[in-house]
Amino acid sequence: MAALSGYPSGETGLATEELEIELLLEALFQRYGFDYRDYDRQAIRRRLYALMRARGLATVSRLQDRVLHEPGASDALLRALAVPPATLFDDPEQARQLRIVLASCLRASAVPKIWLAECGGAEEAWSLAIMLAEEQLHTRTDIYATAANEQMLDEARNARISLERMEQCKENYRASGGTGNLDDYFEIEDGHAVLASSLRNRINWAQYNLVTDASFNEFQLIVCRRALPDFGPVLRRRVLRLFHESLARFGVLGIDREFDEGDAFGENYQAVFSHQGWYKRVA
Repeated sequence: MAALSGYPSGETGLATEELEIELLLEALFQRYGFDYRDYDRQAIRRRLYALMRARGLATVSRLQDRVLHEPGASDALLRALAVPPATLFDDPEQARQLRIVLASCLRASAVPKIWLAECGGAEEAWSLAIMLAEEQLHTRTDIYATAANEQMLDEARNARISLERMEQCKENYRASGGTGNLDDYFEIEDGHAVLASSLRNRINWAQYNLVTDASFNEFQLIVCRRALPDFGPVLRRRVLRLFHESLARFGVLGIDREFDEGDAFGENYQAVFSHQGWYKRVA
């Protein structure tokens, strides 16, 4: 990816840019406690470029100056680096697979727990809650939806969907295998749709940092499909170890892609679907 116009051309410019990215990520960690230093550098660069273009900044150093000195700039950076928000049933194929997983892996548990690690916002959790209701599992299943960014958690707790957008959500819902009436799972508040309180109450929102925090519970299902693609190799191994420590035996792990040969604990899992990144822990 070519450097922005504020850098000299060639290897010197790329080296300068890489150094500035390192310094920005270190500053973000030291000043605000958010650690993106082991994220995939290309993913970081793409998101920094988008933010810099939006703010008319030619170099990463200028962005760092804003982040350290300008009110609100750090929030904008953290939002740019965070997992992109999901929309209701926005990946129908993955939702169909998740329906099968829910039916097969949770029924044997008296009080199953699901962890949406680095959740993509309210609508990802709402989609799961609706699928649990359709499998008659919602009254005894707890969803733990976590994210590192407290601001995004606040938005998730207070999320709403416009009635106009609900029409597209209904199409995605039907494509995902939904056979009911999507409206039945929602309440109308001030002209917007909000997930019914009986389902919202099963979702536990909490701040949690996959980079630094330890295992906090045992789960029958862990899903982390949106954040893992952004992790560098060292961080990916660390997070897969964390998931292994947090997943009950015969629980299911949903990740972004198939295990690589070098992935931590990969030999302890059995594929649920071919080439899809869903695995049952067997050891």
